[in-house]
Amino acid sequence: MVFMETPWVSLPLPCIPLPGCPVLARPVPAGFPSPATDYHEERLSLDEHLIEHQEATFFIRVQGHSMTGFGIHDGDLLVVDRALEPQDRCVVIAVIDGSFTVKQLCLLPHGILLRSGNPGHGDILVAGDQELAVWGVVRWSIHKV
Repeated sequence: MVFMETPWVSLPLPCIPLPGCPVLARPVPAGFPSPATDYHEERLSLDEHLIEHQEATFFIRVQGHSMTGFGIHDGDLLVVDRALEPQDRCVVIAVIDGSFTVKQLCLLPHGILLRSGNPGHGDILVAGDQELAVWGVVRWSIHKV
């Protein structure tokens, strides 16, 4: 497994600080909401909550349905951190034989499996003659509900 240090990759967009948005002072219950929570306490910056390493964090848009079992859907915006060391069973952006993909990284005794999150899509068992680089670790998936 190799970490790519390729400045030529143009897929991810650099992290852009977002202006703070208001946040409610109390959590919202999943049941009947209280009208008393119409006030906000402070402003919330998603950068502070979603990004640990600002210079190494990128946004990548998902295309396809192979990771729906992991809560990643077509059109989602992934927050990817290139500063993190990939761990077994984490979701990564991988480059296999020059092609980008998002998969779960499974470290096996006999090799590496890039696992799909959808039974209709195949897993990739990385063979010895294939080139694999882990480009970054997916930290968050942002999608519409």
